[in-house]
Amino acid sequence: MLTFFQLIQIISGIFLVLLILLHAPKGDGMAAIGGAAQLFSSQRGAESTLNKITAVCAGIFILTSILLGFGIVH
Repeated sequence: MLTFFQLIQIISGIFLVLLILLHAPKGDGMAAIGGAAQLFSSQRGAESTLNKITAVCAGIFILTSILLGFGIVH
């Protein structure tokens, strides 16, 4: 069970870094490189969806960090 939570933490950490890099501060950001900005109908929709996915990923990362940090999972 410990290995499972460690794996989830590593995967969510990698996704979190990638998702944060995809955020556009004022332009397309890193999303323009792969064309990911054009997957959504509007920029507002893209940012909104990206914010929701990033929040879920951050929540999973924080939860696994707490569980592993306090030794709740053995």
